Amino acid sequence: MENVNVKQRVSVKEWLIENALVVVIILMVIYTAISANNFLNFHNLSNILSNVAVRYIIALGVSGCLIIKGTDLSAGRIVGITAVVTGTLLQRPDAAGVLYGNIAGTPIPVALVIAMVVGLLFGLINGLIIAYLKVPPFIATLGTQIAIFGLNQLYSRNSPIGSLNQSFTRFGTQGLKLGPVTIPWLAFVALVVGIVIFILYRKTVYGKNMYALGGNEVAAEVSGVNTNRTKILVFTVAGLLYGLAGFLLTAKTGSAAVTLGTGYELEAIAAATIGGVSTTGGVGTVPGILIGVLVFELLKTCLQFLGISPELTLVFQGAVIVIAVALDIRKTLRRK
Repeated sequence: MENVNVKQRVSVKEWLIENALVVVIILMVIYTAISANNFLNFHNLSNILSNVAVRYIIALGVSGCLIIKGTDLSAGRIVGITAVVTGTLLQRPDAAGVLYGNIAGTPIPVALVIAMVVGLLFGLINGLIIAYLKVPPFIATLGTQIAIFGLNQLYSRNSPIGSLNQSFTRFGTQGLKLGPVTIPWLAFVALVVGIVIFILYRKTVYGKNMYALGGNEVAAEVSGVNTNRTKILVFTVAGLLYGLAGFLLTAKTGSAAVTLGTGYELEAIAAATIGGVSTTGGVGTVPGILIGVLVFELLKTCLQFLGISPELTLVFQGAVIVIAVALDIRKTLRRK
């Protein structure tokens, strides 16, 4: 009996250590709710859901790259350039300061397709570089990150893009009203995307090959998995999701600029890792990613309501990223 109790205490201790970030942030949320009068209100809940929706879609894209034992440092820049492309397509033609008058006023569905195709193309480029040039994902996506930012500066002429289609911006800022609660339309989009990705990961050959590649690339190749094609598909799907996220981000902010999406890839990596996606590959679930994104967003919201300066908030976020990866590595070493 004593041995059983000791094992239980050890397992509880290990669980608390491995989930320390989640536990700390839950305690922070409770403290913030008690100390900040306006933290627990429906307007704040709606804002959190809107932020989570966009970041969840980005994290889903990044998660596939992590599961195959890679990463994607270009995610934020792909989101940024697709947001800018969306903005130029959906500017009102009669507004002052239209950047590209010949494409302004594009129908919203067409703009969505174009944004997602742009994201898909950049994801495809990442996949081809990694699969066929054998460049490590960290270096490959770091290079494309810089190149995409330069392209975005050229395309946007470093100008902010406003005066967008009002139906489009209303979609990004409004939602379904259920009594005093407003559930953003963006949250419904993210829910649908999450379901699709869940099915893709768990019920298709694509998902099976992705997890096999992340678990052991050599064994996957021996068992008949086309590893190069799988890598290309994973990064292409990621780019497609970034394109959708860029489109939704423009709707949410009501404008676009070259700086949109900056740092989003690091937040996505941290959120996915908090949610159980292993940086060593082969492990990760769609519901876990949602939890990770929600936890990371609650952290930022709590720091804001507690009056922490933006500069110090960045310090906390950086620490969370390092701790999340360190805890993930610790889990991996324990499994071995």
